[in-house]
Amino acid sequence: MAKKLSAKARAAARKQRDKWKNKRWFTIRAPRHPWNFKRIGETIGETDEHIMGRVYEMTQQEFSGDFTKMHVLLRFRVTDVVGQDALTTFVGHSHQSDHTRRQIRRYRGKIDDVVDVVTTDGFLVRLKPLMITERRCQTSVKQAMRAKSAEIIRAFASKSNYSKLQEAMLGGDLETEIRNAVKSIYPCRNVVIRKSQLLQTGVVSEKGPTLDEIHAEESRQEAELKAKKAAALEAAEDEENSGDGDLLAAAEAMESISEKEEVTETPSEEEDVETAEEETEPEAEEATADEPSGESEASLMKLKKDELVERAKAAGVATSGTKADIVARLLE
Repeated sequence: MAKKLSAKARAAARKQRDKWKNKRWFTIRAPRHPWNFKRIGETIGETDEHIMGRVYEMTQQEFSGDFTKMHVLLRFRVTDVVGQDALTTFVGHSHQSDHTRRQIRRYRGKIDDVVDVVTTDGFLVRLKPLMITERRCQTSVKQAMRAKSAEIIRAFASKSNYSKLQEAMLGGDLETEIRNAVKSIYPCRNVVIRKSQLLQTGVVSEKGPTLDEIHAEESRQEAELKAKKAAALEAAEDEENSGDGDLLAAAEAMESISEKEEVTETPSEEEDVETAEEETEPEAEEATADEPSGESEASLMKLKKDELVERAKAAGVATSGTKADIVARLLE
């Protein structure tokens, strides 16, 4: 038998509030450097503490619009909340495993490595380069290529800050530099930084645009976009109205032209009779002139050649040639 609830429990159940009503939307923004608080998504939460530490993932194609980077996943962690804006830090990226597997085939070499670097602003980052050779290579060649790539990565990070390192990793500049360095050791089919991971944060620079400036710029762009849409709609309406007016004017002009043609094409009955008689007389004469020649030629062509020869002898014309020649001589 079910246990009965007390009056206090029933009152507490009635007073239970809906948590979804208290939740609100937050705008997720990319770091200030190097992306100037770019809007990358939205998340829902009840308070600021609920969304702190959340990791937001998206593809690089969605982030930058580059279709060739659709296999690259970017990760941003929420580190601060200002009003309705959730500010993030770039914590790493990775290539999708199926994209990596498609590049590895039989008789090709695969060279992995793990390199930890420290940038000029104190960020500790772990990079994992991947090199795929055209053919299988010896272990000594792989070791030389790993050492060369690690040397280039450490040298680049030692003179760059974290934002510049992000641009080089995601833009492909660092990969190109590694490829140019290791191709003298062994031909490479592909060189990528397949994964990066932020191990420790450093000094965050406060230079650059503020959130207020970004909000003002976004509001200005939205106002411009609305104005352009309104202007486009007005232009479309004007074209439609002008098109309707042109159609009406054209219809009226066609009606007036048709009325004028009716007036000019209705002469008096006497003129119609006279013109009709004049037209019929030459036609009759032409028909009478054409009938004999047409009928005699057709009747002659129906005759046999012997009969045509006899008629030609009787008419005193030459009998040589074809039927058409004899008929032509008889009709002369």
